Amino acid sequence: MVRPAKPDELGRILEIYAAARRYMAENGNPAQWGSSYPRRELLEEDLRRGQLYVVTEGDKIHGAFVLALGEEPTYAEMENGAWEHDGPYGTIHRVAGDGTGKGVFAQCVAYCRGRMECLRIDTHERNGTMRHLIEKHGFTRRGVIHVEDGSPRIAYEFDGASGENG
Repeated sequence: MVRPAKPDELGRILEIYAAARRYMAENGNPAQWGSSYPRRELLEEDLRRGQLYVVTEGDKIHGAFVLALGEEPTYAEMENGAWEHDGPYGTIHRVAGDGTGKGVFAQCVAYCRGRMECLRIDTHERNGTMRHLIEKHGFTRRGVIHVEDGSPRIAYEFDGASGENG
């Protein structure tokens, strides 16, 4: 089940992000989130904005993600491609699982598709697990964007209205 995160769950959410950072580092992608991303303050802001969600099974939280509706500033410029859809979209950020829950990304995407027809997401080139999941769930690679620190990310789009994806 997916639902909005609650402030008193922030400790568990931070544990999930720590597990995700360990997994990425062990699988050849130590740079994407480093040793501390996302910071508590960023997650607190996500909570205030009502865009931080958790994936649960029973009373246990197994995953977390952000669904941000509206323009994503880092998506304004793209190399080696272009966005297909120019209307409203939602951006999926900071998807993480604790490694014990199954289908965290699938539940995330299903929930997001229920909220917005066009979705965008990006990931680091070395994040093979996430690239596989993104493509498996019907997103199309569009090009390369650069995040706030200037590092490149592969950008993907899902447009449910066009029938082109999924």
